Amino acid sequence: MRWYIALRDKITGATAVEYGLIVALIAVVIIIAVALLGTNLRTVFEYIAAKLGALPPA
Repeated sequence: MRWYIALRDKITGATAVEYGLIVALIAVVIIIAVALLGTNLRTVFEYIAAKLGALPPA
């Protein structure tokens, strides 16, 4: 019975490591996407803000 508990703990640990790697990969993808799109998004928001600023108040 001890061997089953030891095996179960090893599998659980491996699963935790795999989930950790997946989370790290997703974080890297998000960071890269924000870095690449950040300047473009700022330009879009500045354009929208300029257009909204030109509108007369309601």
